[in-house]
Amino acid sequence: MMEDRLQKAQRAAWLRLVGHLGLAVLQGVAGWLAHSRALLADAVHSASAASGPAADLIGLRTDKLPPNESRSYRHGKAEAAAALLIAVALLVVGMEIGLAAVKALRQGVDAPPSVYAVPALLLAIGLKEVVYRYKQRTRQRQGLPAPAANVREHRSSLLSSAIALLGVLGALAGSYAHAPLFYYLDPLAGLLIALLLLRKGYSLAMDAIQATIDNALRREDAVELITAAQRVKGVITVDDLQAREHGHYVLVSVTISVNPRISVAEGHDIARSVKQQLMKRFFHVSDVFVHVHPYDPGYPYKNVDPEQDEFPSIVH
Repeated sequence: MMEDRLQKAQRAAWLRLVGHLGLAVLQGVAGWLAHSRALLADAVHSASAASGPAADLIGLRTDKLPPNESRSYRHGKAEAAAALLIAVALLVVGMEIGLAAVKALRQGVDAPPSVYAVPALLLAIGLKEVVYRYKQRTRQRQGLPAPAANVREHRSSLLSSAIALLGVLGALAGSYAHAPLFYYLDPLAGLLIALLLLRKGYSLAMDAIQATIDNALRREDAVELITAAQRVKGVITVDDLQAREHGHYVLVSVTISVNPRISVAEGHDIARSVKQQLMKRFFHVSDVFVHVHPYDPGYPYKNVDPEQDEFPSIVH
């Protein structure tokens, strides 16, 4: 069941990745042939959206590996490092596009882009909406909420294409109206999209840097996790719980005490129930590592007869 779910999620991530990259190539070729700086800039913005499904594929690949706390920890660091590299690339490319647009504005523009840049942009807007809807439906079928970051990413992508479309249409309108001044709207739109890329790169870099720093959860959030684990049948007490944020997800390590007279298999069943309960209830929890200890009543119950069975069983 879990394997089937991972395969479906991986297939959806690959489709989104190919969709974003294919759209970027299409826009890049059309922008180059149409001599539209706005369309070329929007192509780069479309390519930057591929970082999302790429990160999902990295996470899904890790999910297929055997559970290991240090591995998940290193994966969080690797994901943050990859995001930082993408952010640096966006900053560099955004700066290059911006400088090229400024240079074009200073040297002068003597012709508008070709008219087929318009259908290329209209097609890009339509495909972006299709990919976004597909992603939303996939998450709904998996019972996952729609992160606010996805909505912001989609709006930013549509805004980029809308700016490019307005710039191209404005330049073409200048051609029909014999107003050469309107030709400048195309490189001006490219400059605005470059600013969007710089903003996105900066935001991604800040998130990546923050993700490299281990952040302990707030006390009230940890209390909710402890309470949820405590309610699982078979758990006598939660001895320790450590939850740390790694970017947009959380790793939980919890130590529970169970009846020392139950079998090892029953102890594993309880641990599995604790993991399932936490991951089902808290969507931001990406993995849970459960350590099972035999319950020791300690003081003031030192004189309790060790032969009597007064410990809670697997069912309270």
